Amino acid sequence: MTAAASSVLNPVNGDFEAVDGELRSDMLARRLKRRRQMLALAAASHAVNVVLLFVFLAAGTIDGTIVAAYAGCAFASVLIFLAISESGLTDDWRDHFFAAPYTAVTYALLLAFVYTAPNVAVVFLCALFLVANVIALRTSPREGVGAWTVMTGGLALLYFFIDLPLTLPSSNSIERFGTLLTFSMTIARSMFIGIFSSSLRDALFRRRVELEAAYKRIEELAELDELTGAFNRRCIMRLLDDEIIRAQRSNTPCTAALIDLDWFKRINDNFGHPTGDEVLRTFAITIFANIRSIDKFGRYGGEEFLLVLPDTPHDKAVQMLDRLRGIVEALDWSAFSDGLTVTISGGVATLGPNDTPDTLLARADSALYAAKERGRNRIASA
Repeated sequence: MTAAASSVLNPVNGDFEAVDGELRSDMLARRLKRRRQMLALAAASHAVNVVLLFVFLAAGTIDGTIVAAYAGCAFASVLIFLAISESGLTDDWRDHFFAAPYTAVTYALLLAFVYTAPNVAVVFLCALFLVANVIALRTSPREGVGAWTVMTGGLALLYFFIDLPLTLPSSNSIERFGTLLTFSMTIARSMFIGIFSSSLRDALFRRRVELEAAYKRIEELAELDELTGAFNRRCIMRLLDDEIIRAQRSNTPCTAALIDLDWFKRINDNFGHPTGDEVLRTFAITIFANIRSIDKFGRYGGEEFLLVLPDTPHDKAVQMLDRLRGIVEALDWSAFSDGLTVTISGGVATLGPNDTPDTLLARADSALYAAKERGRNRIASA
């Protein structure tokens, strides 16, 4: 029981993960493991009841047939449900634990022994409280009310209509010990269920935090260029659209700059593509380190990048781009490979009254082309 408890108290959520509508093999194995754990706990709880019945057997309250009958019925039910679990029959059920059928069988078993052995009904009635606690872990409010109604109705039938003499065994010291032990073990098992419930909530909270972090990471990856860490083309174009709308609404300047790494194909050809990748990464890091937090920088395509400068007039934007050009040129690129030098060219265009994203980028592209025509390693403006 200790091993099962230790395993169950570290619950793993994710029973309903699937790929293309089919459960993965590792998920099926996890489900089977969880069902084995739960059935092991159920068997342990039945074993506790058997021990309590042995105490009352020693006190002369009941005879051995009651103990044997309960033990046989209880463990037979566990074995039957274990066989169903191992067969995989319930793998595609929403409740693959088949909690409702098992709970119904356990309830009927306990109620039958309350009727059969009313002089030790305290053992089975206390076990009913544990069943109710377990039901509460996995049911909706409506299902919980339904289960409560059925359980209360069964007890009312025994208590009022069959008129069973339900009493607490206390005629001798062993009976009193057995009754006290019954209450003590009921409290212990109730606390165990509460601890399990708390552990489950903690596990679900941790899983939610992990999922939120994963979703955030997925969103970041969907927006970022994998190689450089800059925004990818789709994202930087969306940000450009947003900034143009904001600038037109607030009547503030907005400037866009297309930046190209000079002779980048030669870098790949002469120094290799791994070195070319390092150049792109280092260039992107350098730009990020030298622009404002409000500026938007993304990979437009290949070795071409787009820099969006909100609230920036044209002359200031040209100065910023020329400063960036100088910083890039001054880096010690030979650290990557002897003889390596890297420069950039840029084209700057500021949003006009009738500009759209396409026309703004077309003017920036024309300016970039002019910078290249003039010998590269320079900034031109539209």
